[in-house]
Amino acid sequence: MRDEDIGTVIRLIKKDLAGYMPPVSTMAAEGANPFKILIATVLSSRTKDEVSGPAAERLVHLANTPQKMIALGEEKIKKAIFPVGFYNTKSKNIISLCRDLIEKYDSRVPDSIDELLKLPGVGRKTANLVVSLAFGGAGVCVDVHVHRISNRLGYVQTRTPEQTEMALRAKLPRRYWHIFNTLLVGHGQKTCRPVSPFCSRCPVFRYCDRIGVTESR
Repeated sequence: MRDEDIGTVIRLIKKDLAGYMPPVSTMAAEGANPFKILIATVLSSRTKDEVSGPAAERLVHLANTPQKMIALGEEKIKKAIFPVGFYNTKSKNIISLCRDLIEKYDSRVPDSIDELLKLPGVGRKTANLVVSLAFGGAGVCVDVHVHRISNRLGYVQTRTPEQTEMALRAKLPRRYWHIFNTLLVGHGQKTCRPVSPFCSRCPVFRYCDRIGVTESR
């Protein structure tokens, strides 16, 4: 695709999704605090939205501060977030990151990517999403959908999500940073599937280079 068509591509995907938002984006739109967004984002890793969203709501309903989360304890956290993927590891990480928030950040979620990356269980995807959604900062969240679709479109040519993030930071107009992940996640779930995407009904088919697509519907 031509770089100058990215605005049109984003507009068409947004129209096609008709208000779709993943759970974490919905929380941010509803004014959730940074702690809730952080916990929800940690739980969303390698887990479907329909599982991680309700799990985050259950957990934060029980404990909405780092202190309350530690008091809740690891076993109750596990019970609240099950069947989230890697729930054993995530429950341990949540306890550890809550301790760090209390001891190192005065119980506040840091608003920079570099500081967020110091927390247990927080990678670049999580850090970027928290900075973008919780603080309105300059985050470019790249998950498997964003990495795959950005390359499939021909907008970037990268091998890893980290490379995709840096490429998008260099060329994606900043006004689109905060919505890019939300839109491409929805597009990836609905239309641009990893295997045999629905090219016949894709709203941006005419702009897509279809890199790596050998079979489609």
